[in-house]
Amino acid sequence: MHSLMNRRQFGAACIGGAAAAMAGRRALAAGPTPITFQANWLNDPEFLGYMLAIDKGYYEEAGLKVTYLPGGPNVIPEGSLLTRKSDIALTAMLTTATAIVQKGAPLKVIGTQYQKSPLGVIAMASSKITGPADLAGKTVAVPTLSADVFKAFVKLNKVENVKIVPYAFNPAPLINGEVDATVDFATQLPFIIEQTSGKKATYFLFDDHGLPLLIDLVTVTADTLSSKRPELLKFLQASRRGWAENFADPQKYPALYHDTWFKGTGSTVGAENFFNAMQPSLMNHPKGLFTITEEVIEQNLKSLSSVGITGRKDMFDTSLLAEI
Repeated sequence: MHSLMNRRQFGAACIGGAAAAMAGRRALAAGPTPITFQANWLNDPEFLGYMLAIDKGYYEEAGLKVTYLPGGPNVIPEGSLLTRKSDIALTAMLTTATAIVQKGAPLKVIGTQYQKSPLGVIAMASSKITGPADLAGKTVAVPTLSADVFKAFVKLNKVENVKIVPYAFNPAPLINGEVDATVDFATQLPFIIEQTSGKKATYFLFDDHGLPLLIDLVTVTADTLSSKRPELLKFLQASRRGWAENFADPQKYPALYHDTWFKGTGSTVGAENFFNAMQPSLMNHPKGLFTITEEVIEQNLKSLSSVGITGRKDMFDTSLLAEI
């Protein structure tokens, strides 16, 4: 009896093993699953981890074939998702929440690249602008997409008589004294100012003065979250490997990528090194890259309320993060 059962079990195991092997060969023959990733700006160190995951084969090892789409001033990442141009995109809290709340966009935030936004106010050191109160009566150049955030920032900090003018991502007006400050990423502009003018720049971040709003959110549509969940999990895992490789030596890859991935941006290796060196402190979390905690969600909902947007917790889905 036992002998018969063992033979049956052995036969079943062989059949099962053969079926699994055949399924594995079929999957291998089918090749990696295609995934399209939309960046939200021009190629620079902000996206180095993803570039490395492509070049080092981390995505391929995970069974993915990632197509990388660079962003820029005319790219709307949320639109890329909604038109199915991309499966995954890096977005900003303000624009994503606006699309969800005001337009009913079926978007889900599944992670965040930055724990702390590098967006803030940059000024010449000689101006003595080191905090919100110092902006009273000053002229500040602000990008269109950041205008609502900056207005909420000065209102929250009770700063009066601030004149806002357009900002075209050019440090010349600030260096020449045409404006008193600009709103930009602190990860590169201070270095560029010093490099081009020989003068020191200072900065402070919105996050440090009562208005945390996440940027570089890892965002997908609800349909993609449902239909491509295993692929999204693999993307997060492989992307973590790419960023870990970058952070092992932040000065290594900017120089290597200056004439490849970063070619044509007009930046310098020095500026790219400065940018990349700042990123670990803005991105890392004890629970791992991309983590979004309940506390951070609450903080961001409060910040959204400051700019007139009633956000919801269901904009976020952290279930994938619990699996990696």
